[in-house]
Formats: sequence, C-alpha cells, structure tokens
Amino acid sequence: MTIASAPSRSDQSRALWLSTLAFTLCFAVWTIFSIIGVQIKRDLGLTETQFGLLVGTPILTGSLIRLILGIWADQYGGRIVYAATMLAAAVATLLLTFAYDYPTFLLAALGVGIAGGSFAVGVTYVSKWYPKEKQGTALGIFGAGNVGAAVTKFAAPFVMIAYGWRTVAVIWALALAVMTVVFWLGTKDDPDLARRRSLGLEPEPISALLEPLKNVQVWRFALYYFFVFGAFVALALWLPRYLIGVYGLDIATAGMVGAAYSVPASIFRAYGGHLSDKFGARTVMYWTFMVSVVCTFLLSYPPADYAVRTTTGTVTFHLEIGLVAFIVIAFVLGFFMSLGKAAVYKHIPVYYPNRVGPVGGIVGLIGGLGGFVLPIVFGLLNDLTGVWQSCFWLLFLIAAVALVWMHFAIMAMEREAREQGVPRASLPELPEMQPVHGKAQQGVLAASGAIQDWAPEDPAYWAAKGRAVARRNLWISIPNLLLAFAVWMVWSVVVAKLPAVGFRFTTDQLFWLAALPALSGATMRIVYGFMPPIFGGRLWTTLATWSLMIPAVGIGLAVQNPTTPYVIFLALALLCGFGGANFASSMANIAFFFPKAEKGNALALNAGLGNLGVSVVQFVVPLVITAGVFGALGGEAQVGSTGERLFLQNAGYIWVPFIAASAIAAWFGMDDLASMKASFAQQAVIFQRRHNWIMCWLYVGTFGSFIGYSAGFPLLTKTLFPDVNALQLAFLGPLVGAMSRSLTGWVSDRWGGGRVTLWVFAGMAVAVLSVLYFITIKDQPDAFLGFFASFMALFCLTGIGNASTFQMIPAIMRKDMARLMPGVNEPTRARQAEMEAAAIIGFSSAIGAYGGFFIPKAYGTSIAMTGAVNGALWAFFAFYLTCIAITWAVYTRKGGVLHDVERRRDPAPLLQPAQ
Repeated sequence: MTIASAPSRSDQSRALWLSTLAFTLCFAVWTIFSIIGVQIKRDLGLTETQFGLLVGTPILTGSLIRLILGIWADQYGGRIVYAATMLAAAVATLLLTFAYDYPTFLLAALGVGIAGGSFAVGVTYVSKWYPKEKQGTALGIFGAGNVGAAVTKFAAPFVMIAYGWRTVAVIWALALAVMTVVFWLGTKDDPDLARRRSLGLEPEPISALLEPLKNVQVWRFALYYFFVFGAFVALALWLPRYLIGVYGLDIATAGMVGAAYSVPASIFRAYGGHLSDKFGARTVMYWTFMVSVVCTFLLSYPPADYAVRTTTGTVTFHLEIGLVAFIVIAFVLGFFMSLGKAAVYKHIPVYYPNRVGPVGGIVGLIGGLGGFVLPIVFGLLNDLTGVWQSCFWLLFLIAAVALVWMHFAIMAMEREAREQGVPRASLPELPEMQPVHGKAQQGVLAASGAIQDWAPEDPAYWAAKGRAVARRNLWISIPNLLLAFAVWMVWSVVVAKLPAVGFRFTTDQLFWLAALPALSGATMRIVYGFMPPIFGGRLWTTLATWSLMIPAVGIGLAVQNPTTPYVIFLALALLCGFGGANFASSMANIAFFFPKAEKGNALALNAGLGNLGVSVVQFVVPLVITAGVFGALGGEAQVGSTGERLFLQNAGYIWVPFIAASAIAAWFGMDDLASMKASFAQQAVIFQRRHNWIMCWLYVGTFGSFIGYSAGFPLLTKTLFPDVNALQLAFLGPLVGAMSRSLTGWVSDRWGGGRVTLWVFAGMAVAVLSVLYFITIKDQPDAFLGFFASFMALFCLTGIGNASTFQMIPAIMRKDMARLMPGVNEPTRARQAEMEAAAIIGFSSAIGAYGGFFIPKAYGTSIAMTGAVNGALWAFFAFYLTCIAITWAVYTRKGGVLHDVERRRDPAPLLQPAQ
C-alpha cells in the first residue's frame, strides 16, 4: 500500500485556476436573474416585492445547499462534487427556458440556485491543495470568481437585447456544461482524498464534520459575512433594476454601471487575504465597515428640493446623488466589501484547518441568505415607502450595527485582558474567536506593521528581501507621482481654452491662473517634504494622491458653466498645487528604500517617470477635450467661439479613475519603514546645514529650469514664431526632460553626481547662448529648427541635472556626517545621514519648484521692459555660471566635499555597500 505523494506545482495551479474559472461561470449563472429578471418582470407585470423574490430565490437555494455540498466535498472529494454541481446547475438553467408563469419561474429559479452552492465545494477542494501558510492567498484568488456577477452584467444585456432572455439562459447553460468537462479533464482528486484512498480509510461521518458547528462563535462570526457577502449579492441583483428606475438607464447601460460595483467587489478579494496578513484581519474589517457606513449613508439620501428663507428672500436648491457620484461611491463600497469577504474567510483555515468544508459551508450559507433576504426586503421597502434609496437605509443600519458591535466587543475583550494581566499580543483579532484561540493561532492574523529591520546596505538582506520590497514601493510611487504632475500642470492647457468656451477673463487673470499652481505647489513642497517621516510614507502617499481628486473634479464641474466666479478658478488653481507638492514627499519617501549604490537611479526613475505627467497632460488633454469620453456621465459639450464642440470638463475628469486606482494601490501595496520615523524638530536640523541651502540653489538651476521651461516654452514659441503651432510641440520638451532624468540616474551612480552636475550646467550655459543666437536670426528659414533643437538640449540637460543633484545629496550628507557627529558610531551616523538627506531632498525640491513661476514671469518682465525675451535669457546664462562656480568650488575641485568620493581610480568601491 503506497502513500500518496505531495502534490506537484502544476497540479496545484490547475486545481486553483480551473476552480476559479468554474466558480466565475457558476456565479454568472447564479446571478442571471439580475438581468433577465428585468425583462421577465415586464412580461409578467410583477410588483417590486415579487421581483425581489424572483431574483432572490436562486440565492436561497445556493445558500442552503452550501452546507451539505461542503460536507460531501470533505467526504467524497471536491472534484466529483464540483463537477456534479456544475452539471446540475447547467441542466436547471437550460430548463428555465420552458417556464411560462410566475410559479414556474420560481421553481426554475430554485434549480438555477444550485450554481451558488459551488462556493462551498470550491473552498474545500482548493484549500486541500495548499499548506496553511498559503491557504489565505489561494482562497482569496478562488473567491475572486465573484466577478461572474460582473460578467453577467456586461454580457447578458447585449445578448438579451439582440436575441431575448431565453438565449441568455441557453448560452450560460452551455458554457457551464463545457466548463464541467474542462474541469473534470484538467484536474485531479485532491491530496486528502488520494491519501485516504491509498490508506483505505473511510470518509469521516457527517456527525464528526458537523462538530465545529456546535461552537457559537462560528455562527456569530458568520454574521459578518451576512453583510460583506450577502449585501454584495443583494446589490449585484438589485442594482440594474435600481439604475433603470432612478436614472432611467437602458438595460445595457444599467448592466455596465452595475459592474462598476460588482467588479471591485469581486476581483480585489484575491488581494484581501494578503492585506489581512500585512495589516491585520481586524484592521481590514474596521475599514470595511467604516467605509461601508459612509458609502451607504451617502447613497441613502433621496433627491430633495430645499427652500431656505434668508434675509434677502427664498433660496431654492436641489440635492441629489448624480450618476457619476453614484458610480464612484458604488466602486468604493464594492472594493471594501471584497476586502471584508477575504478577511472573514482568512480565519477559517487558521481556526478550522480540518473542517474547512462544513465551517466554510455554514458561513457561506449565512452570507448567501443575506443575498436571498435582502432583495426581497429591498422590494418590500420600495413598495412601502416609494423611495428607491430605501434599500441603502437598510444596508446603512446593518453596517453601522456591525461596526459598533464589533468595536465594543473588541474593547470589552481588551479591557478584560488588562484586568487579568493577559498580554494583548496573545488575544485573537476578533473577540468571538476566543473559545478556539490557542498558541497556534497567536499572531497569525495580526498586522505585520512597519518593516522594523530595514537594512538595504546589507548585500544578503538586499538580495533576499530588500530589493523586491523597494522596487514594489518604487513602481507604485511612480504612477502616483505622474498623476500628481498631470494635475499640477493641467491649467497650462485648460487656461488657453477658457476664452473659447465663453469665459470672459482678462489676459492678466489668465496669467495668474497659469502661474498659481506652480506658486502654491512650490510653497506646499516645503511642508510635504517633512511628512513621510512623521506620518509614514504609505499613509502620506495615499492621502496626497486622494487630495488630487479635489482639483480634478473641481475643474470638471467649474468649466461647464461660463458664469462660474473667477475666485473659484483661483481656488482650484491653488489646489492644483497639491500635485506639485507631492513630488517632495514622494522623493523623500523613496530615498529611504534604496542603498546608496542604487539610490541615484531609483530617485531618477521616480522623478523622471513622474515628470512625464507634464508631457502626458500636454498630450492627452488636447485630445480628450474634443470628444465625449464619458458620454452622458461627463456632461454636455460646450460650443466654442468658432462653433467647435469642446468637452473641457474632461481635462479634470480624465484623471479621476486613475487617481482612485493609484491611491488604493499606494495604501495596500506600499510599506512603512520604522527607521524612517522622525519628528519635524528632528528634521529641522537641515536648516542649520549649509549644504541644504547650496543644493537648493543648484536644484533651482536644474528642476527649476525644467518646470519653468515646460510652463513657458509654448508661450515663448508662439511669441517668437507665431506661424508655428506651439501646442502641438509643447509636450516634447517635458518628455525629453523626464526621459533623460529617468534614464541617466545610473550615470551619476557610476561617475558621481558632482561631476555630472558640473558638466550639465556648462552645457546649459552653452544651450542658452545657442537659443539667444537663433532668436537674433529668427527671420531666417532654419531659425526655428535651431531654436527648437537648442531648447530640446536644455530640456535634456535639465533631466540629467535633476538626477545628478539628487544623487549628490545623500553622498554629501554621508561624507559630512563624520564632521558633524564625530562622537557617535557609524550606524547612528548612517541613520542620521539618511534622515537629513531625505529632508534636504524634499526641501530643495520645494525651492526648485519656484522656477515654474519665475521663468515665465521673467519672460513677461523682459518683454515689458525691453520688448524682447533676450534679457531673461541672459539672466539665466549668468545664473548658470554661478551654479558652475559653486559646484566646482564646493564639491568637485581638489579638496571639495565630493572630490575624494567621486575620483577614485577604481569606481567600483563607490558601488559597494557600507560596512
């Protein structure tokens, strides 16, 4: 008699992914009435209550059957039970086409509901293929099959419109039947069943499998799932009908909008298990219920007209959640529900490793009952109150009660533990798990928190763990920073179009709108650079990215009405500075993650690809404002002075979904470093460092030139060469500068930032002289090509200089710290150098950003005083000469701070980690 061997990786993968795909199709069948039920309601003339019962009936079957299917999967193997479940559901769905009145539809709906029972089978089958430490992730991936609800919402309306609802049922049934065959042929029996067969063991009796259900905490715990899963299913069924009734959408559009809720409520479940590992199951549950309370409260508000009596008369206004706002709130609600579902099921393999089937079945049963009961109650509330938003009244009540109950139960558990002297670390995440909580479960579901042992200069640590963590944080940071730059510079395009759509602002007013984002962004950078060590890089990056929503949405709303007061535009222009300010905190945060040998390249990638936001906005916005990208959701077009139709609101709205996605990615994908923590007082020591002020001067020469030339190049080109379409070329300069920054960080890491910076300023001085030359011959045929090429060289050099100056700062502080702190050990000096370097990077980026204001202003002042821009360019040339002199005298000459570091015969030691 042989013992079954350990499962192979390929068998595991096939079991997981085919189970997930099968569950996706089962879920699509399970929620089929959310679409075809709308047409059946019309054909049969059903009431809202009858409709709620019809769409909820499959959910009832799928919920009640989960317990016995989970037990059978434990006894006889998940593979055969899964295949039988799918085949039965396919047959029932096909028989649905023969229903002819309300009772026969209810009978058919009971059979269709068998598809919902597949969840308990799949959970049991998948969990047996993976060890405990991987079950949370595996079950999270499997649970993402909930996205089948979105599949039905996307595809079924189009099939139904073209061929009728019966064709939908036939296609869904055939797809499930084919999946049954694919699953059976592509998978094997689970290892537990194979082991029992090899040993000749009989399946455990049902009584043994049901033993955990005597524990009251299983039932209390299942109530959480009633909301996070039951309410998800209920809304997945109810939303198409709701959207048709409230917003007058057709069935196809309602299905697509409903998917804005269903998709995040499904696919992010796969990530929820990982988040529970990282931040703690309790934290995920808190966030789920808190956000759900806020979202359901907002959605609960019915449309209302108000009449307010004031001293000057009666003011009337209308308050209503619009369709765009509804989609956004539904997306957020669905996302956090998906995290809650994962957090709940994360507990089951930990506390009941050998009873996943029955325990998962009963938890799924309770959750599924929510999907049955709630649609019926939704319809009943609608019939009783006549208010469509009444469904969200009920969900708000459930979420609020669950949150308050959970919170006070946790407080009571911790208070009792303190009184008894029990360490807090030994407690479970949720109080109801205390009766089954032992040493094996201690800390398993707790938050991992900030990384405590960050040691990037240790080669072994960096290779084993550090590099992967640092790169993940970098690649999440980059799109957040790119969006920040896009929002910061969006006015450079919008301002030019305001007169064309009816705004009567003066030239001076338009100039201030274009200049204020640079001014406010630079000023706020002074504060932002100190924030990551105070609040943590993950939290601050998330908050800073979410803040971009305010100007993005504000612009979209303001530009649609030519009577919008100028003061509103001034406020929005100032708020766009949020985007510019993000750079300081982003760079300060990323600087902590990389070793000195890779710091220059990492900062160059973060800043350079982030700077692409300037080029992206100047390329994308002129395109999106010419088309109704968002359809009816984005508002009507404005008719320009020449008769052209412009959707200027898209200049703001186009960034909204990307901001939301990036902010969510930052919160759930980035890390905090314990070694980064520092108060403002600790960081304020940089104001006593002379190198802080010197590097601010040099960074004005590099980044100040980049952002200033980006803002002023279109206007300068149009002024000097009026026959050239400057807007078509405006994005090229920032593109060249951003790419050169991101691609040349390694040069400074290799040869030293000081030497590279010195040659950059020499090149910029020559390039400015070249620009001056071509301006003097601007009437000649090839003058513009020379002018353009000279400016492209300037942009390229600013990018290289941006990278090299930031590479200099950590090297300078490491070298200078031996003089500043002679009496402390090397690790302490290294930590202080890292902290001060990050603070200087943030502060110098703030000062450098003022170039975005002063360079365009210098052009204007020069033209006003002399009638030409030559004076401003000569001033820039003189400034670059001072930068050359300072860089040489302080840093690169023999005896300079960086001379010995950068001019070693063998540059390799420069790349070695500190000992």
